[in-house]
Amino acid sequence: MTEDAGRPPTDRESPVGEPVVRGDERVTGDHARDAVAFDPDDPDSVVEAAETVAAFARNELADSHLHVLRGAAACAALVRAEGSYKAAAERAGEGVGVSFIRKWARVHDLPRAVREHVARGAIPPSAAKHIARVDGDDRYLLAWAVVDTDLTVRDVRAAASDVNDGRDVEHVLEDLGVTPGELRLTLPPTVYRDLRRHASDLDRDPDDVVADALREYFSE
Repeated sequence: MTEDAGRPPTDRESPVGEPVVRGDERVTGDHARDAVAFDPDDPDSVVEAAETVAAFARNELADSHLHVLRGAAACAALVRAEGSYKAAAERAGEGVGVSFIRKWARVHDLPRAVREHVARGAIPPSAAKHIARVDGDDRYLLAWAVVDTDLTVRDVRAAASDVNDGRDVEHVLEDLGVTPGELRLTLPPTVYRDLRRHASDLDRDPDDVVADALREYFSE
Protein backbone atom coordinates (compact mmCIF):
# COMPACT_ATOMS: atom_id res chain seq x y z
CA MET A 1 0.00 0.00 0.00
CA THR A 2 1.41 3.41 -0.94
CA GLU A 3 1.76 6.24 1.54
CA ASP A 4 -1.15 8.13 -0.03
CA ALA A 5 -3.48 5.12 -0.27
CA GLY A 6 -6.56 5.48 1.87
CA ARG A 7 -5.90 9.16 2.60
CA PRO A 8 -8.94 11.42 2.31
CA PRO A 9 -9.15 13.69 -0.73
CA THR A 10 -8.09 17.27 -0.13
CA ASP A 11 -10.14 18.71 -3.01
CA ARG A 12 -13.64 18.31 -4.37
CA GLU A 13 -14.32 14.98 -6.07
CA SER A 14 -17.94 15.45 -7.18
CA PRO A 15 -18.86 17.36 -10.39
CA VAL A 16 -18.69 21.15 -10.31
CA GLY A 17 -22.05 22.74 -9.53
CA GLU A 18 -23.70 19.55 -8.25
CA PRO A 19 -25.55 20.07 -4.91
CA VAL A 20 -23.95 16.99 -3.36
CA VAL A 21 -23.98 18.48 0.14
CA ARG A 22 -26.78 21.00 -0.28
CA GLY A 23 -29.04 18.27 -1.67
CA ASP A 24 -28.26 15.73 1.05
CA GLU A 25 -31.22 15.48 3.46
CA ARG A 26 -28.92 13.88 6.02
CA VAL A 27 -26.99 17.16 6.15
CA THR A 28 -29.49 19.88 5.28
CA GLY A 29 -32.84 18.30 6.13
CA ASP A 30 -35.85 19.79 4.37
CA HIS A 31 -33.66 22.38 2.66
CA ALA A 32 -32.30 19.63 0.42
CA ARG A 33 -35.35 19.80 -1.84
CA ASP A 34 -34.51 23.44 -2.66
CA ALA A 35 -30.93 22.69 -3.70
CA VAL A 36 -30.05 24.15 -7.11
CA ALA A 37 -27.64 22.42 -9.50
CA PHE A 38 -25.47 24.38 -11.91
CA ASP A 39 -24.27 22.59 -15.04
CA PRO A 40 -21.33 24.39 -16.71
CA ASP A 41 -22.09 22.52 -19.96
CA ASP A 42 -25.73 23.66 -20.13
CA PRO A 43 -26.16 27.21 -21.54
CA ASP A 44 -29.41 27.79 -19.65
CA SER A 45 -27.84 26.64 -16.40
CA VAL A 46 -24.85 28.91 -17.01
CA VAL A 47 -27.23 31.85 -17.39
CA GLU A 48 -28.77 30.94 -14.03
CA ALA A 49 -25.29 30.62 -12.51
CA ALA A 50 -24.33 34.09 -13.75
CA GLU A 51 -27.53 35.56 -12.31
CA THR A 52 -26.94 33.78 -9.01
CA VAL A 53 -23.35 35.04 -8.79
CA ALA A 54 -24.51 38.59 -9.46
CA ALA A 55 -27.17 38.32 -6.74
CA PHE A 56 -24.63 36.73 -4.39
CA ALA A 57 -22.21 39.61 -4.92
CA ARG A 58 -25.01 42.10 -4.18
CA ASN A 59 -25.93 40.22 -0.97
CA GLU A 60 -29.34 39.45 -2.44
CA LEU A 61 -29.34 35.74 -1.67
CA ALA A 62 -30.94 34.66 1.59
CA ASP A 63 -28.63 35.19 4.54
CA SER A 64 -27.76 31.59 5.38
CA HIS A 65 -24.75 29.29 5.06
CA LEU A 66 -26.68 27.11 2.60
CA HIS A 67 -27.29 30.01 0.25
CA VAL A 68 -23.62 30.92 0.53
CA LEU A 69 -22.82 27.40 -0.66
CA ARG A 70 -25.27 27.92 -3.53
CA GLY A 71 -23.48 31.12 -4.47
CA ALA A 72 -20.13 29.36 -4.25
CA ALA A 73 -21.40 26.60 -6.54
CA ALA A 74 -22.59 29.18 -9.04
CA CYS A 75 -19.15 30.84 -8.97
CA ALA A 76 -17.37 27.54 -9.60
CA ALA A 77 -19.74 26.52 -12.40
CA LEU A 78 -19.37 29.90 -14.09
CA VAL A 79 -15.57 29.64 -13.93
CA ARG A 80 -15.72 26.18 -15.49
CA ALA A 81 -18.09 27.38 -18.21
CA GLU A 82 -16.15 30.55 -19.07
CA GLY A 83 -12.66 29.13 -18.65
CA SER A 84 -11.17 31.68 -16.25
CA TYR A 85 -11.93 33.77 -13.18
CA LYS A 86 -11.72 36.96 -15.24
CA ALA A 87 -14.16 35.74 -17.88
CA ALA A 88 -16.54 34.50 -15.18
CA ALA A 89 -16.47 37.88 -13.44
CA GLU A 90 -17.19 39.63 -16.73
CA ARG A 91 -20.09 37.26 -17.46
CA ALA A 92 -21.59 37.91 -14.02
CA GLY A 93 -21.63 41.64 -14.71
CA GLU A 94 -20.79 44.93 -13.06
CA GLY A 95 -19.81 44.80 -9.42
CA VAL A 96 -18.50 41.23 -9.50
CA GLY A 97 -14.74 41.12 -9.10
CA VAL A 98 -12.23 38.42 -9.94
CA SER A 99 -11.24 38.05 -6.28
CA PHE A 100 -14.88 37.49 -5.30
CA ILE A 101 -15.29 34.74 -7.90
CA ARG A 102 -11.98 33.12 -6.98
CA LYS A 103 -12.48 32.91 -3.22
CA TRP A 104 -15.99 31.44 -3.39
CA ALA A 105 -15.19 29.03 -6.23
CA ARG A 106 -12.39 27.73 -4.00
CA VAL A 107 -14.90 27.15 -1.19
CA HIS A 108 -16.96 25.05 -3.60
CA ASP A 109 -13.82 23.03 -4.32
CA LEU A 110 -13.20 22.12 -0.67
CA PRO A 111 -13.49 18.39 0.13
CA ARG A 112 -16.94 17.14 1.00
CA ALA A 113 -16.12 16.51 4.67
CA VAL A 114 -15.32 20.19 5.11
CA ARG A 115 -18.27 21.43 3.05
CA GLU A 116 -20.62 19.36 5.18
CA HIS A 117 -19.50 21.26 8.28
CA VAL A 118 -20.11 24.52 6.43
CA ALA A 119 -23.61 23.32 5.52
CA ARG A 120 -24.30 22.41 9.14
CA GLY A 121 -23.07 25.78 10.35
CA ALA A 122 -20.10 24.40 12.28
CA ILE A 123 -17.67 26.24 9.98
CA PRO A 124 -18.74 29.81 9.13
CA PRO A 125 -18.57 30.55 5.39
CA SER A 126 -16.31 33.52 6.19
CA ALA A 127 -13.86 31.05 7.77
CA ALA A 128 -14.28 28.51 4.95
CA LYS A 129 -13.02 30.97 2.36
CA HIS A 130 -9.74 31.24 4.31
CA ILE A 131 -9.50 27.48 4.82
CA ALA A 132 -9.85 27.16 1.05
CA ARG A 133 -6.70 29.28 0.62
CA VAL A 134 -4.67 26.46 2.19
CA ASP A 135 -3.69 23.39 0.18
CA GLY A 136 -3.45 19.70 0.96
CA ASP A 137 -3.87 18.09 4.36
CA ASP A 138 -3.23 21.42 6.10
CA ARG A 139 -6.74 22.55 5.19
CA TYR A 140 -8.18 19.65 7.18
CA LEU A 141 -6.16 20.54 10.28
CA LEU A 142 -7.31 24.14 10.01
CA ALA A 143 -10.93 23.15 9.37
CA TRP A 144 -11.11 20.76 12.32
CA ALA A 145 -9.51 23.39 14.54
CA VAL A 146 -12.45 25.65 13.67
CA VAL A 147 -14.94 22.87 14.44
CA ASP A 148 -13.35 21.80 17.73
CA THR A 149 -12.21 25.12 19.21
CA ASP A 150 -13.27 28.74 19.45
CA LEU A 151 -11.03 30.10 16.70
CA THR A 152 -12.34 33.35 15.26
CA VAL A 153 -12.51 34.19 11.57
CA ARG A 154 -9.65 36.61 12.17
CA ASP A 155 -7.62 33.74 13.64
CA VAL A 156 -8.36 31.55 10.62
CA ARG A 157 -7.42 34.30 8.21
CA ALA A 158 -4.11 34.90 9.98
CA ALA A 159 -3.41 31.15 10.19
CA ALA A 160 -4.05 30.66 6.48
CA SER A 161 -1.70 33.52 5.65
CA ASP A 162 1.02 32.12 7.90
CA VAL A 163 0.73 28.64 6.38
CA ASN A 164 0.89 30.08 2.86
CA ASP A 165 4.01 31.96 3.93
CA GLY A 166 5.64 28.60 4.64
CA ARG A 167 5.02 28.06 8.36
CA ASP A 168 4.04 24.63 9.61
CA VAL A 169 0.29 24.49 10.26
CA GLU A 170 0.75 22.71 13.58
CA HIS A 171 3.03 25.45 14.88
CA VAL A 172 0.65 28.11 13.60
CA LEU A 173 -2.26 26.51 15.47
CA GLU A 174 -0.21 26.09 18.63
CA ASP A 175 0.51 29.82 18.58
CA LEU A 176 -3.26 30.34 18.57
CA GLY A 177 -3.67 28.13 21.64
CA VAL A 178 -4.87 25.09 19.69
CA THR A 179 -3.32 21.66 20.16
CA PRO A 180 -3.62 19.88 16.80
CA GLY A 181 -5.08 16.41 17.33
CA GLU A 182 -6.61 17.16 20.71
CA LEU A 183 -10.19 15.90 20.78
CA ARG A 184 -12.49 15.12 23.68
CA LEU A 185 -14.31 11.83 23.21
CA THR A 186 -17.13 10.20 25.16
CA LEU A 187 -16.96 6.40 25.07
CA PRO A 188 -19.48 3.79 26.21
CA PRO A 189 -18.54 2.77 29.77
CA THR A 190 -17.60 -0.77 28.73
CA VAL A 191 -15.32 0.50 25.94
CA TYR A 192 -13.75 2.99 28.32
CA ARG A 193 -13.20 0.20 30.85
CA ASP A 194 -11.52 -2.04 28.30
CA LEU A 195 -9.42 0.78 26.85
CA ARG A 196 -8.06 1.66 30.26
CA ARG A 197 -7.39 -1.98 31.09
CA HIS A 198 -5.66 -2.64 27.77
CA ALA A 199 -3.51 0.49 28.05
CA SER A 200 -2.53 -0.47 31.57
CA ASP A 201 -1.59 -4.00 30.50
CA LEU A 202 0.64 -2.55 27.77
CA ASP A 203 1.99 0.20 30.04
CA ARG A 204 0.98 2.74 27.41
CA ASP A 205 -1.03 5.94 27.35
CA PRO A 206 -4.68 5.47 26.23
CA ASP A 207 -4.12 8.15 23.57
CA ASP A 208 -1.45 5.97 21.92
CA VAL A 209 -3.67 2.88 22.03
CA VAL A 210 -6.55 4.74 20.40
CA ALA A 211 -4.24 6.28 17.79
CA ASP A 212 -2.85 2.87 16.83
CA ALA A 213 -6.33 1.38 16.60
CA LEU A 214 -7.55 4.21 14.39
CA ARG A 215 -4.51 4.02 12.12
CA GLU A 216 -5.24 0.33 11.58
CA TYR A 217 -8.95 1.04 11.03
CA PHE A 218 -8.32 3.76 8.43
CA SER A 219 -5.70 1.69 6.62
CA GLU A 220 -8.13 -1.17 5.94
